[in-house]
Amino acid sequence: MSKVHIGNLLRDQWTDEARKVFSFWGEPGSWENGSRTNTMMVMANHPALGIAFNTFGKQVLLESTCPVRPREVATLRLAWHLKSEYEWHYHVGYAISAGMTTEEILAIPEGPGSPVWEGKPQDRAALQAIDELMRNATISDATWTALSEFLDTKQLMDFVFTAGQYVMFGWAISAFGIPLEDGVDKIGYDLRTASGGGPAASFRPGETEHWAEKSGV
Repeated sequence: MSKVHIGNLLRDQWTDEARKVFSFWGEPGSWENGSRTNTMMVMANHPALGIAFNTFGKQVLLESTCPVRPREVATLRLAWHLKSEYEWHYHVGYAISAGMTTEEILAIPEGPGSPVWEGKPQDRAALQAIDELMRNATISDATWTALSEFLDTKQLMDFVFTAGQYVMFGWAISAFGIPLEDGVDKIGYDLRTASGGGPAASFRPGETEHWAEKSGV
């Protein structure tokens, strides 16, 4: 992780506009006490940008027409490309919630060529699309056709914008120097946690009663 260039907004600077940023997702007690996530506390340094980012992020995270599994396949592959430990940590949990196995998640760094994806054309197409976007800033006709076998027009649009959102977010996390939260048991690319355990499911805002205890954005 790079040096912290923009830190969490200091409490004496918590204006109502800033509080709207870190309470945007409905995290219990966040208006009074701040968000448990460093990303939201950093974005609160620029409330107008923070609200705009969260509004778009809500579409990507909660209101997307694209099915959850290809979104998580794509986001994890992007996190690996960008070496974004923050995005990887939280989206491993989301991927488990979406039904992905540890074998499948471990194969994400191997890319679409891994034998794990044999008989899983949807996953392979999602991985191939991300690799092409990262390499060529576009998706080839052949890969677009493969994606179109299981995604309609709106879903394809959401898929591409999901990729763009997490590239942008990964850049911000890296450039600002946003670390994982204190006490978080960091998940590596080998799926071993810092404590030596394994990953567990995590939940998006509002998915479960206690979603905020194990959730990122």
